[in-house]
Amino acid sequence: MDKNGQAQIIEVPFRPSPGGPPGVEVWDFARLAERAESHRLGLHQPLRAAFHHLIAVKSGSLRCWVDDAEYVVPARAWLWIRPGQVYRFRGGLDRAEGTVLLFMPAFADAATVSAARLDPPYPEGPLIPDAQEGTALETTLGLLEDTYLRIGALSIDAHIELVRHLLAALVLRLGHLHNRQRPCPDGSSEAFHRYHQAIERDFATTRRVEDYATALGYSVRTLTRACLAATGRTAKQYLDDRAALEAKRLLVHTNLSPVQVANRLGFSSATVFTKFFRRRTHETPAAFRARARTGEPPAGH
Repeated sequence: MDKNGQAQIIEVPFRPSPGGPPGVEVWDFARLAERAESHRLGLHQPLRAAFHHLIAVKSGSLRCWVDDAEYVVPARAWLWIRPGQVYRFRGGLDRAEGTVLLFMPAFADAATVSAARLDPPYPEGPLIPDAQEGTALETTLGLLEDTYLRIGALSIDAHIELVRHLLAALVLRLGHLHNRQRPCPDGSSEAFHRYHQAIERDFATTRRVEDYATALGYSVRTLTRACLAATGRTAKQYLDDRAALEAKRLLVHTNLSPVQVANRLGFSSATVFTKFFRRRTHETPAAFRARARTGEPPAGH
């Protein structure tokens, strides 16, 4: 809660364990809960991390909100929470057993980032491998867990590189699974990545593509082509999608009123915000909050 009693999204920094490889952690669910408690973080609270959570459920099932949707992740499925996404766990972690890999974006090398499509656009929901894919993923995860825990078996540099390579193997397999299950558009470019980064920084300041084009040194047409290739959305649609996503996060995960959400996102008035949100989602902010929190599907679905 803030000083006004409003629920807030809690920013979570990466906190490495002493003696482990820098930039990566490999924990079971019990260890994740223990670490969260030691830092006075409730996993039921809305959290936003600066790093990847790669979650493998080995038995039971895991309920987790990611951004504006709640998922049930069954045994042998995977959930990937990306840096900047808002998440919280429902019902605790004691109903499932599994492993969570935490790693900073810079821990993966550039070739892995490109081949596995670690950059946006991000996948949504659990990834469910078939039997052959599941066995390969579990084998790779087992090697990674064993290597991570064997501190001192190799030199520090060799240990870090082996963990890095095994993580790369795992995310490459998951990237292939994601691309097979949910084919992506043609791919992203430097223009798209720079535009994405600028939007992440400034979407609450300006929602004019022209402003981003001027700041980045591109034409609006170039940004639109780059966004269409990477996401299938125009530059304006991608920008508005980002503002709408943050609005959904705040409506689902905090108790801020629509007026306060409008102020937080830089809208000139609650009326302008409501018109924007309704145009993007076909619901008012209040109706969206009520429906999302009860798990009802959108109208017409």
